[in-house]
Amino acid sequence: MAADPPPPLPEETRSVVALELLSAVLADADASGVSDDFFSRLAEGVCRLAGMDRAIIFRWDETRHRAHAAGAHGVPLEPFAGHHVTVETAPVARLALEEDRVIEMPAEAEHGISPEFADLAAGRPLTYVPIVAAGRWIGVMLVDPGPGAAPLEPERRELLWTLGKTLALAAVSRTATGQRQRARALEERIDMARELHEQVAQRLFGVSLALSADGALEGEAKERCAQEVQAALAELRGMLARPLGRVPRPTSSTLAEELRRLEALHAGDGIAFDGDVGDVPPAVEPLAQSVLAEAVRNARKHADPRRIVVRARTSPTAFVLEVENDGVTGRRPTSSGVGLRLAALEALSADGLLEFGPGRPGTWFIRLAVPTDGDGEAPA
Repeated sequence: MAADPPPPLPEETRSVVALELLSAVLADADASGVSDDFFSRLAEGVCRLAGMDRAIIFRWDETRHRAHAAGAHGVPLEPFAGHHVTVETAPVARLALEEDRVIEMPAEAEHGISPEFADLAAGRPLTYVPIVAAGRWIGVMLVDPGPGAAPLEPERRELLWTLGKTLALAAVSRTATGQRQRARALEERIDMARELHEQVAQRLFGVSLALSADGALEGEAKERCAQEVQAALAELRGMLARPLGRVPRPTSSTLAEELRRLEALHAGDGIAFDGDVGDVPPAVEPLAQSVLAEAVRNARKHADPRRIVVRARTSPTAFVLEVENDGVTGRRPTSSGVGLRLAALEALSADGLLEFGPGRPGTWFIRLAVPTDGDGEAPA
């Protein structure tokens, strides 16, 4: 049964309601520290405020360079996992974005949507709400007023448009937060390099000067050199206790889902995936998915793979992920690229180890090992 439409709101009230929705969801996300259902809570708020039965938010993922279902209310997200969404496969969504207006489609209308999402529009009216900020396309929200619902009145349509702007603001604010976090991480690495130069290197330089002087070190000079070396070692231990690399972004998907996505993505390249990943400790999921994605990128960049084998296993002491690809020629460089080095730093930050190199003739392997506790869970 369709939800009863809310009473019309004056323009000032619509703006206040939209801002209250944004502030409530942002405050809830900050308080809980969990961001996986951020857009689902936004979708729920939109349905509550606009009197809609269902809503699903499609958002552009800058990390994976694809549009994906970021959140939903009244609609399960699982059927949309692994499917690619573009403006070409959703012409009505493209029109809503280009004209920055809410477009209402009746139940019998032809949406021209891709087959994977046909069930979403089958026999139900849908309203396309653009999520646009300063001309930048953030995504599209599809809302369903329910079967037998009357056409949208102007006030309700304007409310949906305002809520779309609110969602754009929320998405941009989260992106800005991520950029600030990456900037802080870079600043920390620069500070670490500066401290390494100003403290450890200077101490060792002084010791080297003393050791290069004529004659043997005795008494106070010998003791001073020993103290400087011990101080330099202490400073190095302190620096190595810091995170050595970027931290993988939290993820709501699993390694198995990521493997299926990559398999579908590269099916047209003639690459066959083979393997079984099983259950992965939740704390290791972001790192394992990051390493898998980098392994596939590395294989396509430096080889001509036709088969990529992925294996994962969890024991009481460690989680191990192995990726092997064929198609390696003699032209492949022996040194690693930047991507694998960054992945190795990610592994070190999790007390793990990433190994890579030539395997059997014509193959290249990558092996990630992360310690776990006695229950098979990764340590915090």
